[in-house]
Amino acid sequence: MSLDIDYYELLEVERTADDKTLKSAYRKLAMQYHPDKNPGCGDSEARFKAINEAYDCLKDPQKRAAYDRFGKEGVNGAGGFGGGNGADFGDIGDIFESIFGSAFGARQQQRGPARGADLRYDMEIRLEDAFTGCSREIQVDVAARCEACDGSGAKPGTSTNRCSTCAGHGKVRAQQGFFMVERTCPTCQGAGEVIADPCNSCHGEGRVDRRKTLTVTIPPGVDEGTRIRLSGEGESGARGAAPGDLYIFLHMARHKVFEREGTTLFTRAPISFTTAALGGCITIPGLDGKKHEINIPTGIQSGKQLRQRGAGMPVLNGRGHGDLVVQIDVETPTKLSAKQKELLQAFRETETGDECPASQGFFGRIKEMWDDLTE
Repeated sequence: MSLDIDYYELLEVERTADDKTLKSAYRKLAMQYHPDKNPGCGDSEARFKAINEAYDCLKDPQKRAAYDRFGKEGVNGAGGFGGGNGADFGDIGDIFESIFGSAFGARQQQRGPARGADLRYDMEIRLEDAFTGCSREIQVDVAARCEACDGSGAKPGTSTNRCSTCAGHGKVRAQQGFFMVERTCPTCQGAGEVIADPCNSCHGEGRVDRRKTLTVTIPPGVDEGTRIRLSGEGESGARGAAPGDLYIFLHMARHKVFEREGTTLFTRAPISFTTAALGGCITIPGLDGKKHEINIPTGIQSGKQLRQRGAGMPVLNGRGHGDLVVQIDVETPTKLSAKQKELLQAFRETETGDECPASQGFFGRIKEMWDDLTE
């Protein structure tokens, strides 16, 4: 593509365009024709170079005035992209961020060693502990701050020196083609400082492996997968950098009686068929230490659920409790004495069918179906 195209035409703006309009047009076109968005397209690459050349000239008031009067000859080639000036690094950085995201915003990253790593600890607790809340002591192996050098990594009595490679910035820049690329300093690894005489205990790392004993407070109402964060109890950062966090992931042990769904407790209670027929009362001990009486209505069927309000799990970080749900299972007796059999036989002889309406209705429908088939 010829570079003799008028700069204003290249940027698709009027000659009266202000600085804001020029910059907006430049960014839009630079993103459109950037080589990384058009790999292998020679026309796009040439257009991208020409756009940068045009913007580099027109953004400078003196160069723009000379260009408006005398054309390219008026700026003596000073604005040419091929001459090495190009668009300023700030504009190219903005374009990079627009195309590739904030990963190229290295100019805004904080200098110094990285924060310590976060750690995970899995803990199993009983349902009773989740109901009442509790405290547990745990031991974790972490990279802790070196006490000998107080985390600096330098031998006690000495200090760190500014890195000569990056002049203390933690970053170095290198020219790659048309762009300036910023990388972590290979000498100081981004710290901006180097250690001439490292600590004998941590060998310049500023941290050593250590086992710590911590107390974890578990609030009432926690559930499977609840995460508790212990701020600053993760691994220490290298050379005095901030430590990471420790995350406790809770898991619930299987309970002998209850199952749980949110704040609701579930259990199954088998009852005799006489209790189901005549009604009665059963007692269920709750996790709150109380005995909850469950009234059984006359004629209850298997699978019926009875709810006891407020006898479930506490609400995590809130007020109140969920419910206790008892599912009734009517148990048919399998071991009967002679007397019991005699009494049941006498009962069967008095049955009319009205005692069990569901059974009577079912067999009534069966009879109707059979009659329809045999007609």
